[in-house]
Amino acid sequence: MSTSTNTNTNTNTTLPSSSPSTSPTETSQRTEEAKTAFTASLRSAGANYDSALRDRARNIQENSSVLDKQEADVRRATEQLAKQNDQLAKVADQARDGLKEIGDVQNWAELIERDLLVVEETVRLAEERERGNGYAHEGEGNGLVERESGSDKDGKGRKGWFQWW
Repeated sequence: MSTSTNTNTNTNTTLPSSSPSTSPTETSQRTEEAKTAFTASLRSAGANYDSALRDRARNIQENSSVLDKQEADVRRATEQLAKQNDQLAKVADQARDGLKEIGDVQNWAELIERDLLVVEETVRLAEERERGNGYAHEGEGNGLVERESGSDKDGKGRKGWFQWW
C-alpha cells in the first residue's frame, strides 16, 4: 500500500476578513468602518447635489423680486397701451365720421349737379322750342302753359333761366 501526502506549500496567503481566524470584535469594527465610509460618501454626493440645489434656490429667490418688478412694468405698459388704443379708436371713429360727411357732401353735390343738369336741359329745350316752333298749342299734351312772349303772369319780362318759370 502506498501512502501519499499532499502538502500545501503556499500558506502565506492572506485570507479575507470573514475567515474563521478573525475575531467578532474585529468584524464589528470593520463593519462600523465600512458604514462610516459609506455614510461619508453618501454625504459627499448629497452635498454636491445640495449645494447645486441651494445655489439654484438662491438664484430663484433673487430673481423673484426682479420678476415681480418686471411684471408690474408690463402691467403698467399694458394699461398705457389700452388707453392709447382707446384714444386711437376715438380718432379712427372721428376720421370715419368725417369721411362719411365728406361722402354725404359729395353725394349731395352730385344730386345738386344732376338736378342742375336736368334744369339746364329743361331750359335749353324750352328755349329751343321758343326759338323754333313758337308756343305749344293746347291738346298736344306737353304740359306747357301758353303765355305771351317776354312777359310773365305779373306782366314783367323775364330772361335767362327763369324765362320758363
